[in-house]
Amino acid sequence: MIREMQKADWNRVSEIYQQALLAGKSTFNTVCPDYDEWDNNHIKDCRYVAEVDDMVVGWIAISPTSSREAYKGVVEVSIYIDNKYQGSGIGTKLLKKLCNESEKRGYWCLYVAIFSINRPSIELHKKCGFREIGYRERIAKDRFGKWQNTVLMERRLPE
Repeated sequence: MIREMQKADWNRVSEIYQQALLAGKSTFNTVCPDYDEWDNNHIKDCRYVAEVDDMVVGWIAISPTSSREAYKGVVEVSIYIDNKYQGSGIGTKLLKKLCNESEKRGYWCLYVAIFSINRPSIELHKKCGFREIGYRERIAKDRFGKWQNTVLMERRLPE
């Protein structure tokens, strides 16, 4: 089941994010923020969780890419799935939900920067209508001190 994220979901949301931090394949961050910091950095719209047997197993949210008014409809997507549920279709359901709901709310461009080594995430986004728009070589070091490249992708509303 996909539903709107609640503050009460934060423990599971942060646990899932912590899994990604430890793996070092999807974020350059090295520590999980507290709820208030996370909440302040993400748009209140379009925050969803996926549940299996009443347990949160994945989440998706958006954050602004710029504070300038002209970029108000351009947002960056964050999506994370519990390690035990990766490859089960939950990411596809969450991302499709976000794509549909973000269009209704006037977001016209969804943007992601994905580690080039994270092929499953790149394929997930392609499956949901994202296209590659660029590549950043050796953009930053991961938590293990290794340089990572990122693939830039976006999904736009038709004109």
